[in-house]
Amino acid sequence: MKLLEDCLKSSAGPCFVGLLGEKYGNIRIPGEVESAEFEMILDAAVEAKLETRIIEEWYCRDENAVPPAYYLRPKSEMLKSYQNTMEPSSNSMNENKWQDISEEIKKIFKTAVKLLYEKGKMKHSQAKRYLSSAIEDELDFALGKQTPAFLKKCVCYIRKIANIERFVKIPEMGKYMDVVHTAGKFLRDPEAHEKLIKLRDEFIPTIVASSNLRVYTSVTHCDMKLGYSQEVENHYIEGLGKQFYEDMIDIIQATVQQNFDTETDLLYDEVLQHSSLCKTYSTFYEYRCEALNIVHKYVLPSKIGHINPLIIYGGPCTGKTLLLAEVAKKAYSWLQEEMGPDSDPVVIIRFLGSTETSIDLKNILQSICEQLAVNYRCLVQSYPKKIHDLRDLFINLLNESSFHRPLVIIFDALEQLTDSDDARKLWWLPIHLPRSVRIILSTLPNKHGILQKLRCLIHEEDNYIELTARDRKMCSQVLKHQLLRVKRKVTSGQQIYVNEAFSKCTLPMFVNLTFREVKNWRSHKDVDETSLCVTVHESIEQLFWSLEGKCGSRLLSRALGYITMSKSGLSEMELEDILALDNSVMYEVSESIRESNPLRIPYVYIARLKEDLQGYLIERQVKNVTLLLWANRHLHLIAQKLYLNNEEDLQEMHMIMAEYFLGVWSGGRRKPFYSNDQYLNSCPDRGSRGLNEEEKHCMDQIAFDRQAPDQPWVFQCNPLEPDIFFINHRKMTELIHHLTRCGRTDDLLYGVIMNFSWLYTMIRIGQFDKALSDIELAYAYSQEKELKFLASTLRSIKFKVVKYPGSLSAELQQRLLPVVSSLPKLRHLLLECDKDGPKYCSIVPLHSSMDVTYSPERLPLSSSCMHVTEILPTFNPSTIIAALENGSISTWDVETRQLLRQITTSPSVIIGMKLTSDERYLVVATTNNTLLIYDNINSCLLSEMEIKGSKHCGLGGASSFINGFTLSVNHALAWLEASKDVTVIDLLYGWPLYHFHCWYEVTCVQCSPDGVYAFCGQYLNTTTIFHLGSGEKLATVTSEFSGGFVKFLLILDKAQEMVMVDSEGSLSVWNTEEITNPQLTDDFDCRRDDSEVVSIELSEDQSAILICKALSIELLDTHVWKVAEKFRAKHNERFISAVLSKNGNCIIASMENTSAIFVWRRDTGQCMASLQEISGTIVRLIKSNHHNMLLSLSTSGVLSIWDIDIITAMSNIDKSGKPIQRLVLPARGELIYTLDGSDSVHKWNFSTGYIEAIFKHEGIVENCVLTSSGEIMVTSDDKCSQYVWHTVSGENIFRINGQKISELMITHNDQFVVSLCEQNASRVWRLATGHRVCNILVALQNAFITTANTFVVGMAKNKVLAVSLWTGSITKKFCCDDGASIVDVKLIPDCPDIIVFITSTETVNIWSLTEEVICRRVQLPTNFLKNLEDFEMSPNGKLGIITRGDENINVLDLHSGKLRVVHAPGIIWRQRLSRDGRYLVYICFLNEDDDNGAISSLIVMRLADGKNIGACSLYKTPTFLTLSQRHLNIIIGFDDGSIGTYTVVDRVDAALKIKIATSNSRQIFNNTTQVIRPKCHNYSFKVTADCIWRESTEVFARDSPITVIEPEVSEATPTKKHNYCYEKVCSAIDCRGHSFAADN
Repeated sequence: MKLLEDCLKSSAGPCFVGLLGEKYGNIRIPGEVESAEFEMILDAAVEAKLETRIIEEWYCRDENAVPPAYYLRPKSEMLKSYQNTMEPSSNSMNENKWQDISEEIKKIFKTAVKLLYEKGKMKHSQAKRYLSSAIEDELDFALGKQTPAFLKKCVCYIRKIANIERFVKIPEMGKYMDVVHTAGKFLRDPEAHEKLIKLRDEFIPTIVASSNLRVYTSVTHCDMKLGYSQEVENHYIEGLGKQFYEDMIDIIQATVQQNFDTETDLLYDEVLQHSSLCKTYSTFYEYRCEALNIVHKYVLPSKIGHINPLIIYGGPCTGKTLLLAEVAKKAYSWLQEEMGPDSDPVVIIRFLGSTETSIDLKNILQSICEQLAVNYRCLVQSYPKKIHDLRDLFINLLNESSFHRPLVIIFDALEQLTDSDDARKLWWLPIHLPRSVRIILSTLPNKHGILQKLRCLIHEEDNYIELTARDRKMCSQVLKHQLLRVKRKVTSGQQIYVNEAFSKCTLPMFVNLTFREVKNWRSHKDVDETSLCVTVHESIEQLFWSLEGKCGSRLLSRALGYITMSKSGLSEMELEDILALDNSVMYEVSESIRESNPLRIPYVYIARLKEDLQGYLIERQVKNVTLLLWANRHLHLIAQKLYLNNEEDLQEMHMIMAEYFLGVWSGGRRKPFYSNDQYLNSCPDRGSRGLNEEEKHCMDQIAFDRQAPDQPWVFQCNPLEPDIFFINHRKMTELIHHLTRCGRTDDLLYGVIMNFSWLYTMIRIGQFDKALSDIELAYAYSQEKELKFLASTLRSIKFKVVKYPGSLSAELQQRLLPVVSSLPKLRHLLLECDKDGPKYCSIVPLHSSMDVTYSPERLPLSSSCMHVTEILPTFNPSTIIAALENGSISTWDVETRQLLRQITTSPSVIIGMKLTSDERYLVVATTNNTLLIYDNINSCLLSEMEIKGSKHCGLGGASSFINGFTLSVNHALAWLEASKDVTVIDLLYGWPLYHFHCWYEVTCVQCSPDGVYAFCGQYLNTTTIFHLGSGEKLATVTSEFSGGFVKFLLILDKAQEMVMVDSEGSLSVWNTEEITNPQLTDDFDCRRDDSEVVSIELSEDQSAILICKALSIELLDTHVWKVAEKFRAKHNERFISAVLSKNGNCIIASMENTSAIFVWRRDTGQCMASLQEISGTIVRLIKSNHHNMLLSLSTSGVLSIWDIDIITAMSNIDKSGKPIQRLVLPARGELIYTLDGSDSVHKWNFSTGYIEAIFKHEGIVENCVLTSSGEIMVTSDDKCSQYVWHTVSGENIFRINGQKISELMITHNDQFVVSLCEQNASRVWRLATGHRVCNILVALQNAFITTANTFVVGMAKNKVLAVSLWTGSITKKFCCDDGASIVDVKLIPDCPDIIVFITSTETVNIWSLTEEVICRRVQLPTNFLKNLEDFEMSPNGKLGIITRGDENINVLDLHSGKLRVVHAPGIIWRQRLSRDGRYLVYICFLNEDDDNGAISSLIVMRLADGKNIGACSLYKTPTFLTLSQRHLNIIIGFDDGSIGTYTVVDRVDAALKIKIATSNSRQIFNNTTQVIRPKCHNYSFKVTADCIWRESTEVFARDSPITVIEPEVSEATPTKKHNYCYEKVCSAIDCRGHSFAADN
């Protein structure tokens, strides 16, 4: 009944379901009976001649009860073998025995109570306790005294079985009705049936009549032979299940609608959490101490003296929190009693540290300011970002309180504040309060010096209340009252031990724990000094251990462990689900209840746990969910110590919780059920029964559906309304917490951070900053650079996505597509955007040409670069080692700017520093000619070695410094200036092994990668090879260019080659296959180039060598040993350094006196990016060998770390170099052709966005048309030439010279081309042969060819003309009257003979070509066309879309003549209507200046409802907009010569998602880190024309593929040349089986 009461109180949705059949059920055996009543029943039983021995045995008198009572002894005590429940045989035997005993006890109670009732010695209400069944009690309790609103959440299902009495003899029917056995017959129990009728047919209908209680009655008919068979049962259960599901959904939906308003209200949730805690804590307040009276007096208004905050302090467990909860509960009534019922006090309480937002000062102040603003109805436009401004607002809001609206603010546990913003210094706390304000604080006396700080601020001692331990007498008094409240007491003998315990500890919590123990004492049980603990800690442990017997040790430890380790507590349902996923718990439970289904934990265990820990395991409302958590930190710490001390168990538990919140085992997925030895050992009484091998094998094989719920990020109410949803706050709160602690990096990465739903939901509910901090947390944990890039990307689009969360997918895709080849793990997020993004934004970028905004990590090392001697990158991408000239060597974490380690070599000055390849040793060269060898990990000096040169070194008395040193695997090699000797040092032991003696002065030394050989470069371009192991000299080689010295040595171990580069840049290559006799294979004399070599680099795959000189950069191909590429610096510019990208496709370089890093593409030589370094001019570039990272040092001593992957991703964007002026698309195929005002047409791949080919022309290309398939392209340039190209092979098939073309058109059947000229006659000519069909003598503008290939329609001043394509004559025309001119003309695609044109008199005319009449005329408003920008027609001709260069889209209904205006977010630049007429695509320039650099916005509007279904920011200036014909693909040309491609996926057309899924832009990034770029082909024009147009004729050149023959003859008997051209073009164009003449 206690469970039922809790359920009725706490359920938000459905709270009671009653199932009533044909069975009334048995009466219950009372657990406890008052002694007077029990003895009266006993007497009545004796009077009725009943044997009472059994009842006297089983009931025992308890003097601890008030009044004394008899209680039913436990079965485990009475049935000695009952404890051994693991033994199936003894278990069933016990059950049968108990069944007999219980029936006998029931019979005695029933008979005796009836007798007493009949005699009038017992009232009806008393007798009912002994004579009614459990179901009647429960229905009466749940439905009897409830309100109609409450009963709306309850359901009753009544099942009647027709003619059930007929089947009473069938043994199985005993399950469905009450049966009695009398006189050898089975009969339905008449008494039980009567009670059932009364309950079912009288009680429930009475309830229904007065409320909205749902009651369903069904009648089941039995099988004639089998009675109520299994088939009948199954049929009924199926129907019941469906009805039950519908009712539950209905009631839940009604509750959900009520809660929707508070879903995203963060203030509501914060206040609710603290209020629910306050309510809970105040119920546990027991002491009516003096402190409460003092606080009461302080809260009441005062007319004299200063008002300061009141401070309550005391040690742990002294009851500070409970006291403040009680004050918060009573403050309102105290003030109202004092000031009258018209007053309306405001009470605000914060239990600091109890919620995520109540530990940080800024969040606390903001939430209190928000609450004050709501309570005092103050309008706050926006809350300050700075903490000091927020504090000022807080002070101002305190002044809003008044005599009739006083304010009480309570802060519990000040010591829980973090030290951010100096919160613990209490600068923010107002000391002098307004008269109507009271602030009450609590704190520990010795934590963070808070109490001491308060004493400095508030000097009056009256403002301090210390809570100390009470005296023993008061504790005994409190205990007595607590016991009396539950009708218990202690006997005088037991009181001795209670007093003894209170003499050792009198803390309030200890009294409460003692009460827990004492209330279970029985008077006949022995109690001694060990029965009670003497400290709070021991008492809590004893409480937990006592629960193990009731619940099982494994279940208890895991249940309490899960609650303790959760971030904010667990709900009952979550705890039950998680325990069901824990195999060790399930094994223990399934063993103790073997007959039951082992899928779930029986709820009774959870209920028992809650009941026994009531007051310690409390409930708190968080985001409309009731969570269980510990009442105080002491309980939390002890539970942590007892149940979370094993690291392995902890890991497993975090994993189970992570899997639960990920939904790994939801949706019917079966989790394997296995047993581990450790679990076997930990389960009680396991020794008496072991599992045999066969059983163990079975258990390993079996997997069960644990019925875990789905865990989406949001719960959608309606799939068609994606913006109406409920957030899965529990998953949001808990999942990342557990994933980071159980080491599941992939789940963290792909299940959360790269999950679009998570990201969208967080932004949608206003938690952008929380999402960002979670991403940064995941990065700190996993060090995946994709996360770092994602975080910086989100920061850059914060303004846009916070304002319009729906645009998140498009904004992310635009930025991620260019870099996904370099950061492949972002592909998962891209696919997530494709899957879920179109729900909110219908625009999906397919190829993005956006320039990536990227800024490196920066670390100031010194005030000037002159002080920095050396910088070394390490294995860890964010850790570097820097040496300064003052002798300090520092290891830095660049991201956090934290100094990790530091060593000093002072007074020696550092010359150089190097790390061994395994980073074990750090070797430092100093000006003292010593090498210092350090242990890099521990930063300790291992040895110091002095380097000595040869005898003749350093003549003239000048001392020589170390000229250089290098490291191999285990050796250091060093040499002095002007020395011929190289000293070899063993790093392990720190002593010199030997000296290498060379012919000339040593200039550089290089070791082979395997550490076997040393190559020593010298003057006169000589190199000597030594064996490092033996010190033996193997060979000496000298280059032909012996004028300089060897500056660099490169060892190509794959090809077994050595490369010597001298000081002048000359290079010689030696084959070292035979190491003792190297052979010269190649050499290059570069002395003519008057610049020194700055740096040299061997590519990672050893296929190329980069030589950076001051004035040029050269790339050598090591396969053929030739210069593959050469880049020259501009005039007056010099290179400082250059490096290759990881894949070798890009060169990154820095110039002298510039603060930028430049990126060149190797294949095109184009400079793709110039990245500015804000800290100053770059003086040095250092490349990391372990990661694709680049380090740059600026003049101001700032080090920057650049990610080369991201830098090179920028160079993946193809650009033509000039603004795109026109885009041309074929009707079929995935290609785009662009014109940019240059002499080239660029052919782009639609999916990848790469330029595939460039078609060069003699002049600037002005026009371009394509056949339907896109295989033939016709172009014209400003040099009066036309070109016909085969786009696949790139061949210029023929060229026509002679006339300047203003417009080119191609017929829809791809057979003929129309070349319009403004000066001369226009022509129609056959594409296959180049022969003229006819001349058009009139000049046309805005011309187009009709769908039937019959006419060319265009406008000429005040006329619309239709010219025959066969004769060139004007066949149809329309002339404007009254001097009006034609403004624009359009064809209606679905009506090929209908033309729409606008005249200067503001009219829209619909003209029929066939009938030559105006079908309809629509008058527009005056001056409407003054600024006409664009005019589009829908395919069916119903709508016209007009833009006028302003912020409005004008939709004209041509049937009704109505004009509808739709407002756009900015000034419309271009618009395009989709081919099907359903969508309008437009680009508008934005009004906002702060939109993160966005210049304009691409928007798609659905014309059916006028709704914008997608918006996407454009960060470059658009220059051309077009739509593809087949799908709704959008292509935009930009001013930097790049293109962007987008597609529209409306929810209505979900099938189009397949197109995205198969798009190349998503598939090319499989497992490869880099995209393989197709080679760009360059095709050139024919130098000589094949045909020249004169005034009215054409002249073909002699070598033209088109021969000059009469057309009839040429078509009948073409020559070979004619054949070639004709077949070439005809094979490419789409011949559809109809000729020009037939069309005509």
